[in-house]
Amino acid sequence: MTPQDAFAVSELEVLSPGPLATVQDLGRPGWSHLGVSRSGAADTTSLTLANRLVGNPEDAAGLEITFGGLQARLHLRRPDGTPATGYLALTGAPCPATVNGRPAAVDAPVPVRDGDILALGMPSSGLRTYLAVRGGLTPPPSLGSRATDLLSGTGPALLRSGDTLPVGAPEGPMPGVDHAPRSAPPSEFVLRVWLGPRDDWFEEASLQEFFGARWEATSKSNRVGIRLAGPALQRSRTGELPAEGMVRGALQVPPNGQPVLFLVDHPVTGGYPVIGVVHEDDLPLAGQIPPGAPIRFRPVGAPLWPTRPSPGCRPPC
Repeated sequence: MTPQDAFAVSELEVLSPGPLATVQDLGRPGWSHLGVSRSGAADTTSLTLANRLVGNPEDAAGLEITFGGLQARLHLRRPDGTPATGYLALTGAPCPATVNGRPAAVDAPVPVRDGDILALGMPSSGLRTYLAVRGGLTPPPSLGSRATDLLSGTGPALLRSGDTLPVGAPEGPMPGVDHAPRSAPPSEFVLRVWLGPRDDWFEEASLQEFFGARWEATSKSNRVGIRLAGPALQRSRTGELPAEGMVRGALQVPPNGQPVLFLVDHPVTGGYPVIGVVHEDDLPLAGQIPPGAPIRFRPVGAPLWPTRPSPGCRPPC
């Protein structure tokens, strides 16, 4: 930490939030008994990388920007009123970015000065871009987290033009890394799934279709979940379940047979059968699925690109 860092007084002014911008960290575990899910960044891998690039703790709060479009001004001043310098980093869905009209790199620390304006275009792939500012965003926490939960309404409000967010003091040195290249989100998403716990509620043919079909993410999707379009999955029994606990990554199937993939702001209970649960390691990837994207599911332990199972074979085959 430099003397300039130690005494800088900083805030981020939102000039335009784009379609949707929220404050996110790694969430608030331990409150499901009160009806509040963990929430936090939909793509935790990208948020933690952005924080590491600017020397923040991995759980520091940053911005989650959906479909780009953000414009923000950095206010970086010391208590004596003189301008200060800082750093920001952009990760996740790659999008055109500029600082004062000059191109800014993604997956890299970007130096900024007092009054600089950051502007983002639309992502070329994926859905959510993450912005970390050195020192982290420090709006008041709620239930131990600064994450915005769209379903419960916990945490900071959705960002609007004119909002300002305080930035904290850096807690450690810059990492000395000038670039952390990553692969962009794919055009087709392949997610590994643990079958169950209610796979026995579905016909054998529907289990085959679930793993064999090419599903599509519909426009009726958000941080709560992704509604999928594809073959209607048929149940093997009638009736409904009592309400059960839900987790991030659960694939719940309502009566219309079209699964819903729950994301970070999911409800804590649900009454429809869960045919499977996305593997924990694939959840950050699921957080990058945009509307219209094709999705395929693979049973855990199977190759990511297997041949279609033979008739009568119940996954995993």
